[in-house]
Amino acid sequence: MTSPTQAPEQTKSHEPHPYIGGRNAALRALTAWRTERPGTPRVVILTGSPGTGCSRLLTGFLMLCDPEYRKGIELDALDPATVPLDLPAPAVPSVAGLTAAQTLWLLADHYELSATRTADIFSELGQLPLSGRPVTIVVPDVDRAGPVRGTGEPARVVRDALKPLAAVDSLRLLADVPREFAVELAEGLPPGVARIIDLDAPEWADPEGLVLQAEALLNPQFGAPELPFTTEPDARRALAEAIARHAGDGAGSRLTVNLAVRSILMHPEGFDPADASQLPGSVGEVLDRHAQRLDTHPRILRQILAPLALAEGEGLPVHLLTPLASAVAERDMGEDMARGMLLVAPFIRPIERAGEDIPEDERTLLGLQHPGIGEAVRAGIPDVAGAQARIAMELLETVSDQDWAKAGAYVRDHIAGHTLEAGLLPRLLTDPGLFAHAEPVRLRAAVEAVPPEQLDAPARTYLRTAPLLTRTQAPAILRAALLETAFVEDGLPEYAAVLRRTVPELPWHTLWSMPVAGVDAVTVGKLPPSAAASDSAAEPPAEQEPPESAPRAVAVSVVPQGTPGSSPLKADDPEAPAVLVQDLATGSVIDADPTRILRPSDDERATGPLGFSRGADYVRVWRRGERKGDEKIVTALVSATPFTGTDLSPDGILLVATERGVKALQIRPAQPNATTARRSVPDPREAEPEPAQAPGLKPEAAQAPQAPGPDAHPTA
Repeated sequence: MTSPTQAPEQTKSHEPHPYIGGRNAALRALTAWRTERPGTPRVVILTGSPGTGCSRLLTGFLMLCDPEYRKGIELDALDPATVPLDLPAPAVPSVAGLTAAQTLWLLADHYELSATRTADIFSELGQLPLSGRPVTIVVPDVDRAGPVRGTGEPARVVRDALKPLAAVDSLRLLADVPREFAVELAEGLPPGVARIIDLDAPEWADPEGLVLQAEALLNPQFGAPELPFTTEPDARRALAEAIARHAGDGAGSRLTVNLAVRSILMHPEGFDPADASQLPGSVGEVLDRHAQRLDTHPRILRQILAPLALAEGEGLPVHLLTPLASAVAERDMGEDMARGMLLVAPFIRPIERAGEDIPEDERTLLGLQHPGIGEAVRAGIPDVAGAQARIAMELLETVSDQDWAKAGAYVRDHIAGHTLEAGLLPRLLTDPGLFAHAEPVRLRAAVEAVPPEQLDAPARTYLRTAPLLTRTQAPAILRAALLETAFVEDGLPEYAAVLRRTVPELPWHTLWSMPVAGVDAVTVGKLPPSAAASDSAAEPPAEQEPPESAPRAVAVSVVPQGTPGSSPLKADDPEAPAVLVQDLATGSVIDADPTRILRPSDDERATGPLGFSRGADYVRVWRRGERKGDEKIVTALVSATPFTGTDLSPDGILLVATERGVKALQIRPAQPNATTARRSVPDPREAEPEPAQAPGLKPEAAQAPQAPGPDAHPTA
């Protein structure tokens, strides 16, 4: 009983989350998951339409899960049901820009797993709780997965990474996924194991939180300008309620409120808080209302924003915005752009980049404030494929003489994404220069999204080589060298010739390649003039033949008996190996007595200008110095398959064999500032799309003649 002199106990009110400003119902559900309360699901799937606030909710929740960040939050002021226990921070692999495989290898690195295949990661994660290590994983922003937007990587992340993770009984998973994949992720799990939190659904509605968001954005205390409807608390509250009411609490509501307030505060002239017709109900309406208040046709605003909505990567270099906007609009947008920055200001953000390797004109990028703006703009483009085709052609125009070494980084690395969505990528995949200079993770992702039957021979060679390029993080010159070899291996010498011509710094030229199975060893040697009886392959022109009195340099390969052109070492033993003798410079097969072949002496090898060392899948070639220890690396040849034999001739011809066959490379003098591939897997953050034809998309300059038609870590 309460004493007459004692005031009744008041119900304690709680402060909203300082970053989220609401969403208490969803926060309670996430906290119950984090603290493993009895009866709570092991897998939580967070979803909602773009702009509903999934990312913001997840960010705010993770603040409460981080032991260090919690120290800066007044936890006692919050609803206790929204504050998880003080536990070790969960693993949070950021999938933005990554492939499904790269996401899994981020987890493998985080938990220091010994897995060598992606398939092993799931079982090893399942064993960790036995050692006392809890496995709690939060995967945000699945909608932003993939190095190229049009490749469908979010679906692969759900199917190849999240579903197998969710199936591990000892693992607790929270994932933020697009709505179209939410049910699919939950399917197959036992009842009660998974729960979907759809922020667009009425049960998770948070109208008061939406008002608080608008009110905070309007408050001068948080940066808003001092205006009659921002400085007076009642007017500010009334406007916040009106904005939130018109935005509703469903699709895109948080983004709609945010952009509506930004629009009003950046251009308050002409805005009447009492005129409800000026308040938007969607992101698209924000764009239209804003343009109308600035006496501009909404179409112009959307045309200026269109290149940003269609852009790849972080954003678009500033100098490309006007020409690309003109290309999309199919008219000169120069005047509109000159007076359009106030028009677009609420919807864009500048991104400043630093670094010696970033050209001055690409240091400032422009991006959209939120992907939901891009969705609204793209929805208003009647022909996205046609717009992307015009963008691609405009980007190609910036490549002088189609020299990809001089192309801007955005053009070089992202044109594949634009042509993929335009349905024109196969037409671009005939240029060896693009293969060599484009960032390989993005280009590989784009090419893999094209149906195989649409790819011509050079593109298939690129796809075969791309895993090696991404695994080694090879710089452009080494990428060109590896591709030059791959083209020779695949019988496309004209494409290899283009790379030799356009990339003069190549560390080697591939002399020849022969597909032959079962090569166990190789060696270089010399054949006395009288030892060669005949050649079974076409001889080189007479002017190229060595003088009759000079020994002939040859390549000798140990091969299985029955290999065409080979001679058995023991004619009476069918199990004994055979040898294949070839001209070292041309690869032509020689019918010669193997016992007559002279191998270089130890002194010849020791005094030659070059030496080599070999690992399982790499060969380093180095130049000898005057003293021991002065050796300098000339280049490194890396292989997708282990080497089965290597040798180096005194005049610098490297002979190598793999399961694909044998080949010879003429090592060239080291170029100044030459860089070799790193022998490590790449940072996953660097890691592992055919409609109307656009006339004029002709990657012909520096292009070979037509021929007939994340990985960041090893995968299963």
